Amino acid sequence: SFLVVADVIGRAIFNSPVQGTPEIVSISIVVICYLQAGYAIRSGGMLRVDAFVSVLPRPVREALDVIGALLGAAFFGMIVWGAYEPAAYSWISNEYEGEGALQVPVWPARFIIILGSGLAIPNYFLLGYQGLLRMLGKAAPPPPERAH
Repeated sequence: SFLVVADVIGRAIFNSPVQGTPEIVSISIVVICYLQAGYAIRSGGMLRVDAFVSVLPRPVREALDVIGALLGAAFFGMIVWGAYEPAAYSWISNEYEGEGALQVPVWPARFIIILGSGLAIPNYFLLGYQGLLRMLGKAAPPPPERAH
C-alpha cells in the first residue's frame, strides 16, 4: 500500500510515478490471494451464502457442506493442473512482466498459484472429512459462526 501511495503522490505532485508499481502490485495481489487461500478455508473465511441453506434440515446442510468441500478441492485441483504448464513455461522462457526500468519475473507468482492451490486442497478434504463425521454423528457440531 505504501508503494501505491508513493506512486499516486509521485504521479500527482511531481509528475513522476514510481517505476514498476503496476507490475509489482499485480504480481503481489496474486501472491497474497493464493498464499492466504488455505488459511481462509480452514478459518471459515470463504464466502458462503446461508439464505437458502439455513432453511434446510440439518442433515441436508451437512451433506451440502461435504459436497461443497469436495467441489472446492476439485476446483483447486483443476487450478493446479491448469497452472503447471504456464508456470513451467514462464520458468523456462524467463518470462517478465513490465518494460523499461523494472521487469518483474512472472514465474514466482505462477508457482505460488500452484503452491497455494495445492495447500487449499487438503484443507477442503479435511473440512469434507469433518463434515462427514458430523453427518455420521461421530463428531461435535461445528462451533457457532463468529459475528463479523
